[in-house]
Amino acid sequence: MAKKYISKTRKILIAILSLIVIGLISFLFLLYGPYKNFREWLITTAMTTMNHQYLATIFYDGKTIDEVLKENYVKESGENTDSTQVIFNSYKSSTMFLNKYEKEILTKDKGNDLYKKINITGDGLRGYLVAIYDPSKVKIATSAYMGTKGQMLTTMAKNNNAVVAMNASGFIDPNYNSNGGVPLGAVIKDGKIINNKARSGGSGGIIGFNKENKLILSKMSVNDAIKNGIRDAIEFEPFLIVNGKPSFIKGNGGWGTAPRSAIAQRKDGIVLFLVMDGRDYAHGVSGADMVDLTEILLNYGAYNAANLDGGTSSGLVINNELVNKPVNGNGQNQTRAIPDAWIVTK
Repeated sequence: MAKKYISKTRKILIAILSLIVIGLISFLFLLYGPYKNFREWLITTAMTTMNHQYLATIFYDGKTIDEVLKENYVKESGENTDSTQVIFNSYKSSTMFLNKYEKEILTKDKGNDLYKKINITGDGLRGYLVAIYDPSKVKIATSAYMGTKGQMLTTMAKNNNAVVAMNASGFIDPNYNSNGGVPLGAVIKDGKIINNKARSGGSGGIIGFNKENKLILSKMSVNDAIKNGIRDAIEFEPFLIVNGKPSFIKGNGGWGTAPRSAIAQRKDGIVLFLVMDGRDYAHGVSGADMVDLTEILLNYGAYNAANLDGGTSSGLVINNELVNKPVNGNGQNQTRAIPDAWIVTK
């Protein structure tokens, strides 16, 4: 009896060990095998996070990482927004729709002339696009403790009576465990400079609305932004679409696949908020890359569009409720405290 028990136990242990060996070999094959897709996904996704770059550096040397990043990047057009091309349009009930995306945007929800939420789905994609029909209602809100401590998106939305809110700036994150209080890059609110902390390497650009309520994407300085009548803005990158022309994106754009947020404006003045979920592998939702963001926004008629901070910061709040399903680096369903947000007020 004892021998049978030992024999059965041995078989189980051998089976478990075999599975472990097969799993290890398969993982090593993904890491170092001839197929580069997994390697590119891992490196670009890890290296654009603040606290999980080790997921790439423990498996690959600096040369390999640099080679992958050189094959995955966004090359912007170099243009600044030509605001004269954005002409506000009031559509009639007899409007003919060019395609299904136009119909979704221009067919308003009954009794709601302010915004419309559209669900975005696709292969590995789950997100939410909000069309805001009055761009004058789009503003920047900041943490009540700006420069010291960030706040949750839901708190900022409630404090500012926002109907819709979406995350905006990145933030300084030493040791990858900050409280989100100090924005990375310029912040302009109501025509005043709230923050002017430079981004590393001088990268990024002004993403904001002028006094004519037109979304301006430009590499100008924050002081020039004030001179040019920018009322609300942040600084981030990359620009995805400028004057109707999408940026050149090689590979996945170099930002990997993750939760993402973006802001855009159509040529008719309608503003688009886009928030994509990610890291929800149990439901097959890995996240979005720069190609995904650009394609979605082009489908919905974006004329100017820019990427915003992503990852665990990505959030969409409507009527004080968190709409998207964030997953942080520890697998928990929550966002982080952030320094500021794009909001829509009544």
